[in-house]
Amino acid sequence: MDKHKLTLEQINAYGQYLLEEERSAGTVKKYMRDVRTFHDWLDGRHVTKEIAVQWKNYLLSQNYAPVTINGMLSALNGFFALMGWNECRVKFFKIQRKMFQDSRRELTFQEYIRLVETARRQGRERLALLLEAICSTGIRVSEVKYLTVESAQMGRAEIALKGKVRTILIPKKLARKLLQYAKKQKIASGEIFLTGGKKSMSRCQIWSEMKSLCQEARVDAEKVFPHNLRHLFAVSFYKVCKDIVRLADVLGHSSIETTRIYLVTSGTEHAHMMEQLRLIS
Repeated sequence: MDKHKLTLEQINAYGQYLLEEERSAGTVKKYMRDVRTFHDWLDGRHVTKEIAVQWKNYLLSQNYAPVTINGMLSALNGFFALMGWNECRVKFFKIQRKMFQDSRRELTFQEYIRLVETARRQGRERLALLLEAICSTGIRVSEVKYLTVESAQMGRAEIALKGKVRTILIPKKLARKLLQYAKKQKIASGEIFLTGGKKSMSRCQIWSEMKSLCQEARVDAEKVFPHNLRHLFAVSFYKVCKDIVRLADVLGHSSIETTRIYLVTSGTEHAHMMEQLRLIS
């Protein structure tokens, strides 16, 4: 059985490779963290297929969710492929597609409105508009930088991410609000959502500002993060168009299976649909 030595230098090289492949900063950070965690767990041992399988089972014993483990294995398998250690690659856990999601994690339309209204009530115009911009376009938090004065004027934004370019239409009402805000902030061109120092807002800053609204808005903090706004957009868009292929294009998904995840109903809604079947006398 082949044995390989895993070094921090190799992990750093993996990170550089991911950057050259134009992976997002978030993906590179996560993959690097996952492989470093494996390195620390190895504690100097050589890498073999048997050891990699032991790592997979160890994660399960530590109560990691199978979907989380699969994400960590994806990072590790990518590293093995780069190093030519293909015999060490580990199979993913097979996970049945969810029929419904936990309603405790689902952001409702009413809760979204309360968040926006709370931000306005607190005089935080930028945050209120940012919530509306993400939720009404379905963009990722990493794509906020593409909302520029120019894109608002044209009514569309050209987003280049993960090696793909897609066009996002900006609703007319949102475009007007973006331009009004930009004028008020004396932003003549370029990005609209900037910090006080005229720099791009970071993922962490957006996340933190959203969380700060929870208590006054009476929304569970576990529901409040940028990606849930994207989910709410997806559900709302699909209810109108009933076209999953078009939705996949709008969201920038390569696979419709990814888009299906966004359309999983809550347990409460699923139970309501079951009751409507009227199959019990």
